[in-house]
Amino acid sequence: MVGRHHTIQAFGRVLQSVVDGGFRVIALAGDPGVGKTRLLHELTALAREREVSTLWGRAAEYERIVPFSVLADALDDRVETRWFHRGPFAGSVDPQVLSGLFPALAATADPQNGGEQGVMARYRLFRALRRLIGEFTGPGLALVLDDLHWADDSSMEFLHHLVRHPPRGGMLIAIAYRPAQVSVLLSALLRDVSGHLTEIEVGPLTENEVEEFLGPGVPSARRAALWEASQGNPFYLEALAHMNRLEIGELPATVRAAIQHELDKLSPVAMTVARGAALVADEFDPESAAVAARVSEPSVLDALDELVRLDIIRQGSGNRFRFRHPLVRHAAHQSSGMGWRVLVHARLAAHLIGKGASAVMTAPHVERSARFADQRAIEVLVAAARTVAATAPASAAHWLRTALALLPEEPSTAERRCTLLMELGRAQGVSGQLRQGRDTVRELLRLLPYDDYERRARAATLCALLERQLDRPCEARALLLDELRRVPEPHASAAVPLRMRLVAESMMRGDFRMAHDVLAKVGEPDGAGHPGLPAAVAALRSMPAYAARRTAEALRHADEAGRLLANTIDDHLVDWLDSIAWLCWGETVMGRYDRALGLFERAATIARMTGQNYILTHLLAGKARTLIHLGRLAEAAATAAESVADARSLRSGQQLVFALTQQCLAASWAGNHDAAMAAADEARRTGVGDGEVWSNQARYARGVALINRGMLDEGVQAVIEVSEGFTSRRMDRGTMLAGCELVACVEASRGRNDKAAARAADAARLADHDLPVSFGLATLAQAHALLGPDPSAGAALAVKSAGRLEADGRRLDSGRALFTAALAQAEQRQPTGAGHVQPAPRRRDPRGGLIDVQHMGEREKGTDQLDTVGDEHRGLGEDRTHPAG
Repeated sequence: MVGRHHTIQAFGRVLQSVVDGGFRVIALAGDPGVGKTRLLHELTALAREREVSTLWGRAAEYERIVPFSVLADALDDRVETRWFHRGPFAGSVDPQVLSGLFPALAATADPQNGGEQGVMARYRLFRALRRLIGEFTGPGLALVLDDLHWADDSSMEFLHHLVRHPPRGGMLIAIAYRPAQVSVLLSALLRDVSGHLTEIEVGPLTENEVEEFLGPGVPSARRAALWEASQGNPFYLEALAHMNRLEIGELPATVRAAIQHELDKLSPVAMTVARGAALVADEFDPESAAVAARVSEPSVLDALDELVRLDIIRQGSGNRFRFRHPLVRHAAHQSSGMGWRVLVHARLAAHLIGKGASAVMTAPHVERSARFADQRAIEVLVAAARTVAATAPASAAHWLRTALALLPEEPSTAERRCTLLMELGRAQGVSGQLRQGRDTVRELLRLLPYDDYERRARAATLCALLERQLDRPCEARALLLDELRRVPEPHASAAVPLRMRLVAESMMRGDFRMAHDVLAKVGEPDGAGHPGLPAAVAALRSMPAYAARRTAEALRHADEAGRLLANTIDDHLVDWLDSIAWLCWGETVMGRYDRALGLFERAATIARMTGQNYILTHLLAGKARTLIHLGRLAEAAATAAESVADARSLRSGQQLVFALTQQCLAASWAGNHDAAMAAADEARRTGVGDGEVWSNQARYARGVALINRGMLDEGVQAVIEVSEGFTSRRMDRGTMLAGCELVACVEASRGRNDKAAARAADAARLADHDLPVSFGLATLAQAHALLGPDPSAGAALAVKSAGRLEADGRRLDSGRALFTAALAQAEQRQPTGAGHVQPAPRRRDPRGGLIDVQHMGEREKGTDQLDTVGDEHRGLGEDRTHPAG
């Protein structure tokens, strides 16, 4: 019962009132498939738990003319069972009066008695029915009536009588109905019982409830598609979930049958209007429906009245209408022939063009009806694509591809074809259609003249980016170098985007020296024609300087890039997000986490708004890494999971490894060791990126996960190997410094003081005077090394480290430092005041931090508890499973 707990609680309260002798009515109102019947079943189960008798009936659409049909459905089986097993009813129930309603009592009828006529006969029948219902009452009675919007008038009139004269003892009448098809008698009944009524609107499931309904095994992309298609309707959702695809191309049989059953009741004109309206849009006006159906406007208005009455369509905004549910529209659409649809779309396209409608409104009809070489259709499709290219690149790619298919391949159209291919390749690339985009741009490069340097440079830069996303870095690099050799003037503007992409390629390979040399040739662009270019170039300069240990220069570059970005509007950064991502990562590795988080969030927002899925995955991975450093592990895990899901949909091995690396670290530091190892092993199995920065980060994360799981030897070896003894040029110093500290922690926990000291020396060598956060980690490494030989000094250093790390926002490691201090003090068996291990004042929301890690509370409990922690620490040795605390 996902999302219905408040309703279930209301059922319990009402049933208790019935058990206590009260009279109550529950009315469930909701659309078809929303779960009303399922809730009524839950209500009957709760009633039986309380020993409340239940009678269940359902009104049938085609039995509206049959008197008392819903009541006969509720009572007939019970009457038959009672009559044949227990004999006649009590004297107050006259079977002769009821024999016409219940087949079980037909044998009691007197054939000579034609029955009474008039008002008194009706009254006696109502009284007999009421007394019959009373025969089934236990501690209470629940009369459950489903689909009451289809109930016959006689049944509704009896219910009016029953609510005015309920049987003795507690009674509940529970009904379910569709509000759009409610009858006059049902509305009156609800008014009559307002003092006893609990009215519940059963709505669709929310997006979070759909996630719970589907379970954790459904990927986020498929979950979002199912949510959008079903709109939270449980019946549609469950049927669609059993289909092994995201797109709704064909309705599930159960859904199709249910909706077709409703459509079959329409008159021929209403059916034609419904089919035509389904081709118009989600919301349509009567004029467009008349054009689509090719009927007069008065006939359309009559048909719309019929469609509203049967709840096929509903009132929209203004004088517009919409289908009750997207799947109802889909069913109406699919019920028409394909040839008829082409004619309808052609009529609608001509109608919209004649009215001066936008290209975006007209394009869906043009693409479904245009003929080859139709220049007007091509213009509409291209205009629509350009309108939405920045916000909906997948739609832009679709319309551009259709326009190119209509465009003849001849010399007179060659220039236009090149222009459209460039736009198509970019739209395909940013929307995640990596292979299609790469192939499109390769075709463009074959068509462009050799000396068209500007366009060739833009195309080659895009193609190289797509090759990188497709795990083909060698092809990307070769293409960039080849195109650079074509440019006759080294400082020409055409060379700038090529060199910027080459810088990114070099940094991915860990060749920061080449990245620096290439950037030197880029110079300082003035942004003429490309307002975001100065900020994009500045964003690339920080990481190469940091890698060369020119930290002060790296910080200046980062500050300058931040200033330029702050003065550049989002629209001018759309084409440069890949470069900006390097600044985001640079701020993270330099320990400026607040700045990094702000940059990641801004860039990710732009990527989402412009549909740039290929870069969004990378940005989310970086944001997750920053949140891990800040100790906000729950947020980090959620962000990493989103990045993983997006990377899977892209089918990019590189992006998947990026995302899995952060998922591994977030899970490992949260103690979810199985999940961490699963992510690490999957990253290793991808088999891409060997020798590159991002592959080394994945191997490092696996080493951390092994250590935190307690596989200390294997984990230490993995961390040392991937960092090449903490001298690697393909791993940033911040990560290697964290690795030194972690290995020092492990070695100290096993009493290997010399190895812990060696790692502390490595940490001191890697520490950077210009980056305070690095000194916090180096000091903590030294504290680990002193735990054995000089616990007092180790405790002091750990407390100092905790303050430094907390001040810099690295709260996860600050908590670990405090725990190290507690262990050192426990080693000395000295009383520990709270002041000895208190962190610096917190500067951010405590929801994200891990200062209060497991066992941290021990420091508040006095000497005995700290002694115990110290004894455990000394006794664990090789079996210690979480040396990081």
